[in-house]
Amino acid sequence: MEPSSPADAPWRSGLQGARANLLPGVVLQAAALALVLGYYYSPGVHGALSRVEEIRETAGVAFGMASTAVFGGFLPFLYVHFGPRNGRRGPQYGWIQGLILTLFWTYKGLETDLFYRLQAHVVGTGHDAGTITLKVVLDQAVYSPLWAVPVTVAFYQALEAWPRWTGVWSDLRAPGWYRRRVMPVLIANAGVWVPAVAVIYALPTALQLPLQNIVLCFYTLIIAHQMRADAPAR
Repeated sequence: MEPSSPADAPWRSGLQGARANLLPGVVLQAAALALVLGYYYSPGVHGALSRVEEIRETAGVAFGMASTAVFGGFLPFLYVHFGPRNGRRGPQYGWIQGLILTLFWTYKGLETDLFYRLQAHVVGTGHDAGTITLKVVLDQAVYSPLWAVPVTVAFYQALEAWPRWTGVWSDLRAPGWYRRRVMPVLIANAGVWVPAVAVIYALPTALQLPLQNIVLCFYTLIIAHQMRADAPAR
């Protein structure tokens, strides 16, 4: 068997990440699907989620910013800060890194909120197969590879290197950064988010971000562990 070429490495890394996250991803997607089915078929679940929907509508973008900051930033930071070191000699994220992480996901909450609203305005708010499919395509084939994932990967590279960013800047400017850094995350990302966003877009617009936040908490742990695995031990 011939050894794999360097060009194969991003695919191997991404597929390894996708396989490693297959079981927890399926469990998470099943839980998300159960919530959606409960919203439409269980009066109790529908009532509880309708209350969340009312709060979400009343609070506006502030709700999305706060909830995404907690689920995407603060809770994953606590896990990484107090969790196992996984063989690394350096410390876990410090409190300054935790603050930066939380602020980043506060901004991402605003961005995601606006993206969902834009899709509802342009594509519509229907829950038919055609509308959901178009939103999934725009989300996973346009927004994620062109903006969301590259920005997130670059941010986590900088967070890992804190407070020395010279190497990060050099890596960003080096040829093939997207292939080396972003492509593995996109491949692993697809196994979690393609089915997840299909479920998310089956809900009313006001409930899409709260459900996305549940998936996000898991997803940010994937990103953090991938970036820490790629970073040299300190």
